[in-house]
Amino acid sequence: MKYKMYDEIMEQKDALIKTFESEASLLDNISSIVEKKDKVYLVGCGSSISTCYSVRDALTSCSTIDIDVFTGFEFTYNKKLIVDENSIVICTSQSGETGDTVAALRKAQKFKIPAVSISNEPDSTMTKEADYGIVSRGGRETAILGTKTYVTQLACLYYILFKASDYENKDKLLDELKNIGSLLDDLLKSTHDESKKLAELFKDEEIFYCLGSGPNFGLSYKLAMTMFMEGALKHACPLYSAEFRHGLIERAEKGVPAVFLNSGFESDVITDKAIDFCEKLEMNLIIYNLSDYVDDDFDKLLSPFVFIAPLEWFIYYLAHFNNEDPGSTRHIGKVRYD
Repeated sequence: MKYKMYDEIMEQKDALIKTFESEASLLDNISSIVEKKDKVYLVGCGSSISTCYSVRDALTSCSTIDIDVFTGFEFTYNKKLIVDENSIVICTSQSGETGDTVAALRKAQKFKIPAVSISNEPDSTMTKEADYGIVSRGGRETAILGTKTYVTQLACLYYILFKASDYENKDKLLDELKNIGSLLDDLLKSTHDESKKLAELFKDEEIFYCLGSGPNFGLSYKLAMTMFMEGALKHACPLYSAEFRHGLIERAEKGVPAVFLNSGFESDVITDKAIDFCEKLEMNLIIYNLSDYVDDDFDKLLSPFVFIAPLEWFIYYLAHFNNEDPGSTRHIGKVRYD
């Protein structure tokens, strides 16, 4: 059976191309504004905050740009904001209607801080109310865990912030970013069959630990919080690789499933140590190595765009082999905090 999410996975290349074409001037304009700011606030919830984590950790490892990440709810209770401070707020939401994030956008404007929105809906509240409204061109997406909206949102954040940064290799990174759609399309084709087999092998597992360092933590957060739990209906926990020894190590034992995202970052020295420890205990490991998918000259900071391809197929078929639609929901949308 082919679910709607299948088509949405395969539409990611076109969504990226259309987004870069339609939003080019606005992305450049916002990036030039960011260059003049002392601080950047990134705000999001769920899959959207995972993109904020990834770009923050990528930039922290290579630049001096000052970035904080908040959930929408937390940002509304941020007591450190100053009226007219020299900062900018970038709010992210697939629908543009996430209540917490809309409130954060309004809080920024109340403090006279420029507010940017990145959403997939041109008529959404966030797009209409923001000072600068970026619209990713993924079309309506029904799968709850987000495919097109995830990669386009992440791409917009990377473009804006890296272009404004002092990262010495940013020109090369930005060139690779503009062509990431074609790479992702190739990876979706080449990783499909192996990911399907892997999903069948792990279909009876009920909990997964997801670990990564640098920008891969943001993806491990998405993998656990939205892909495993929302898409495949499996329990999951995201961790920075360096946090392995501060908790998970006590639950490490034979047969326990863990997913590692390893790109060979300087910080992945801890990832390697954790993997080695887990292998000695005969844990049930799934290890994604960046070197298995791209050449050595590919900028590692773009790792999330690479790993997302096999991970999407893995979650898609993990749900399928458990007779679940990977794009459906059970409880999301029923809980209100009004």
